[in-house]
Amino acid sequence: MRFGNPADGHWKLVIDAADPHAQADFWAAALHYEPEDNSALVEQLLKVGALPAAATVDFHGRPAFRDLMAVRHPDDPYDKDRGTGLGRRLLFQRVPEPKTTKNRLHLDLHPGPERREAEVERLTGLGASVLRRVTEPAGSWVVMTDPEGNEFCVA
Repeated sequence: MRFGNPADGHWKLVIDAADPHAQADFWAAALHYEPEDNSALVEQLLKVGALPAAATVDFHGRPAFRDLMAVRHPDDPYDKDRGTGLGRRLLFQRVPEPKTTKNRLHLDLHPGPERREAEVERLTGLGASVLRRVTEPAGSWVVMTDPEGNEFCVA
């Protein structure tokens, strides 16, 4: 299947996290995405007994899944009944073990060379850290980590 636009199909990148809700808040702000609102689905599952209350948390005043939180691009379609994005998404899932090695996959953010330092400063204000600055013949970028230590680059 070829994904020419969000209506053709959708994808999500799943990222392990100790605190999926904090990671969702960070990455929503970093990418200008929106945290998904699955509260109607969570309430429905609670009502019919398909989800125990212990599997939920309060997230910004709404019931949410305790171990999962996704963010989506604000212009992409989403299922209004479930609150689930049908386009570009990041899904953070709770795992018990901490990150122990270098990422095998990471995001590159491209604000442009003229806006790179301002973006690094903005992301640092959101909780990211600068790991190192790289300058090579192929270009320059800043390697950063999100609040849980996952690496990403700002080029």
